[in-house]
Amino acid sequence: MIDAALHVLDERGLGGLSTRAVADRLGVRMNTVLWHVKTKARMVELMADAVLAGIRYDDLPGAPLDRARELAARYRRTLLVHRDGAALVTGTYPAEPHTLRFADRLVGAFLEAGADERQAAWTAWTVNYFTLGLTQEEQAEGEEDDARLARAVEPGAHPALRRVLPHLRQNFDERFAFGLEAVLSRIPG
Repeated sequence: MIDAALHVLDERGLGGLSTRAVADRLGVRMNTVLWHVKTKARMVELMADAVLAGIRYDDLPGAPLDRARELAARYRRTLLVHRDGAALVTGTYPAEPHTLRFADRLVGAFLEAGADERQAAWTAWTVNYFTLGLTQEEQAEGEEDDARLARAVEPGAHPALRRVLPHLRQNFDERFAFGLEAVLSRIPG
């Protein structure tokens, strides 16, 4: 059921995802899908957890902050595998096995690096939100967005934005690394 839902997501995007579309893909009635997942919201939670099942945990670096960097990078790459993957995960709060496994590994790296419990938890949330937000932007990006932004930023009204305009929407890999380092710089280790 969830595999079929992920196929619908990849074909139609988050806007085209529905229990009816999943039922159609499976060749069953919508009630059959709802019997298994109960609600669309629950289906989306299970889908989000299934997306995170794609994160590998082998060959992680030994140093805790290097491990956290690699976990965050793998999280981002996993979100990028599915069309609207970041938007799908952003809209959920699943306490499910794959989501909890990732969170535990990330928080564990921060604790091992010397963060106290509060800092480890809040840093994990910050990395999560930053990664989801940037990845959502990356997945939604289009060339017309850059042109629209360039037209909207007027030299007289937005002088600071005009100066940095070339840097606002370029190279998501570099922006991800920059933002992640800004967050991790607060960890003692």
